[in-house]
Amino acid sequence: MNFVSRDFSERQIAALVEPDRVHRSVYADPDIFEAERRRLFGRAWLFVGHDSQVKNPGDFYCTRLAGQPVIMVRHSDGTIRVLHNRCAHRGAAVCTQEAGHAKNFRCAYHGWAFRTDGSLLNLPVREGYAERYDLNDPAYGLKAVPRVDSYRGFVFASLAAEGPTLKQFLGDLTSSFDDMVDRAPAGEVEVAGGIFKHYYDGNWKLYIENVNDLMHPRYVHESSIDSASRQPKDSTTDGAGEIAVRQMMQNGILASIWDKVNVWTFDHGHSFMGDYHDDSRLVAGLDNPVWREYRAALEARHGAERTRQILGVSRFNTIIYPNLTFISQFRQLRVIHPISPTRTEVHVFSFRLKGAP
Repeated sequence: MNFVSRDFSERQIAALVEPDRVHRSVYADPDIFEAERRRLFGRAWLFVGHDSQVKNPGDFYCTRLAGQPVIMVRHSDGTIRVLHNRCAHRGAAVCTQEAGHAKNFRCAYHGWAFRTDGSLLNLPVREGYAERYDLNDPAYGLKAVPRVDSYRGFVFASLAAEGPTLKQFLGDLTSSFDDMVDRAPAGEVEVAGGIFKHYYDGNWKLYIENVNDLMHPRYVHESSIDSASRQPKDSTTDGAGEIAVRQMMQNGILASIWDKVNVWTFDHGHSFMGDYHDDSRLVAGLDNPVWREYRAALEARHGAERTRQILGVSRFNTIIYPNLTFISQFRQLRVIHPISPTRTEVHVFSFRLKGAP
């Protein structure tokens, strides 16, 4: 398909999607990919990280938003800032570590130093810049991302100065974050361990489409289903092993059953999948002492009835469009980073329930 303009009008974009098919350029055209970065990723609220990754003033974590490197850092006043990881002098990366602690940031190219709120702190031979630069101008600091907000510890940022608030953007899907955090006896979750990263050769939309594609598990996961079905009945005494076998076996339910599992869709492209299991089938040893201890801790905070409601929430893959998906019951969160039209990077986080045994 040839376009007169590569700016892509709404009419041109709509022409690429029909009720029963999508034009291949949606997944492979470099100009469409760049338009998505500007007009979708450049405007939406994007997940940056979790506040537990920057617990103390000076703690930082580096990631990307719409392909642009940024630093999430806790400032001395306790607030979380999201700054472009780019020196105002010559554009060099200021922070080259993925995470850590810093009193301030210093560019390795010419030694410009910046406070954790992004303001310019110092630079060598300051008098050499005096006639050309007004060093009190905020423009010479690390540029802040226009909008930053959080919901229950999950930090988001938008490269657009205007638009819906974070709560408006999340809408009813705040309930999926509630589902994860409410399961913590202490009322908070925290990132546990490192970040699992993988790449694949394909468009970023393929990942999002797959998450709530209910017809693929029986076929894509056929080898793991077969392996699980071959496990001797007495070989899964370990709780984690039993859960793994049950999970894989459930992927092998009949296609006619998968067809009856529901997907709920919302504004802004968000969705979640109705669960196809519950704790009575998936949790190994509901009468296990550790499980009883966990439930008792949850009841001490919420009472028996509210605990029953919390543990009774049954939803699987939540998608916060365009690039965040998580399973609240399993506390696993994935962030999709588009690299090129046919290259995608995925970061996977696991969370710990504070107050749980």
